[in-house]
Amino acid sequence: MPFSKGSLLLVDYTARVKDTNEVIDTTSEEEAKKHNIHDPNKVYEPRLVSVGDGWVLKGFDEILLGANLNEEMTVEIPPEKAFGVRDPNKVRLIPLRKLGDKADQVNVGDVIEIDNRVGIIRSISSGRVQIDFNHRLAGRTIEYRFKVLKCLEDDMEKATALIRRRMPVDASKLGLSLNSGTMEIMVPKEYYMQEGLQIIKRAIANDIFRYVQSVKSIRFIEVYERAEEVKGKEGGGEGEREGEGKGAGTEVEAEVEAEKRVQEVERVEEKGKEEKIQEGQDVQPQPQAQVQAESKVQG
Repeated sequence: MPFSKGSLLLVDYTARVKDTNEVIDTTSEEEAKKHNIHDPNKVYEPRLVSVGDGWVLKGFDEILLGANLNEEMTVEIPPEKAFGVRDPNKVRLIPLRKLGDKADQVNVGDVIEIDNRVGIIRSISSGRVQIDFNHRLAGRTIEYRFKVLKCLEDDMEKATALIRRRMPVDASKLGLSLNSGTMEIMVPKEYYMQEGLQIIKRAIANDIFRYVQSVKSIRFIEVYERAEEVKGKEGGGEGEREGEGKGAGTEVEAEVEAEKRVQEVERVEEKGKEEKIQEGQDVQPQPQAQVQAESKVQG
């Protein structure tokens, strides 16, 4: 049964270059290791795809619209619907000296950025360098072997998948709840000091408002504890730690590490205040740390 635009699917797939059989992307850790593209920082699992919304290559997106649940398929995506056709006008020959300090360091095949564009060095000779600004897979036909495992229908299931798309953590750490149109999300402790956390939360909120119509507002909750209480957990009895399991120990370590980083930030801020006082500047008082921090986003 074909899916409609905006359907949220969980898809298993492996994508390869047809001519060379090079695997360029996969949701299977076994396949990634087999073809030497394994990334230890990546979570290998079925990928969440919103059909027709450009989350995958255009050609693959179009095929998913007409795919069937649990049917394994192999399809070919032509260059114009994959990474584009090769454009000879995107290949430039420039003086080697234009690369500045990198001129003596570059080699054929290197990927470099110049004039805010990323290109591949194709040749170096007679003081000149040829740079190809086409995508490295431009002109290639891409083969996908895939299976749609599930079409998400339940609102909580949709929200969990959308959150994990931005925060790839175990679903049990999210503490997700939905009551009277308000969704509450417990932010995982390992994300408290994440650079760009506010941007991540805004993106999650946008996704949920778009795909989960029953949600009218979202609360992101961060819970902080006194340092001595966190250390107390860390120094708990052996029996208690064994009962909590490895996951609990990891959370305690994350809390202690976060507390150390917060204390370091506070020391830097305090030093800055002292310097301002010595310079005769006014220093505004900072708000006291709260036990629970909560941010709310309205749809």
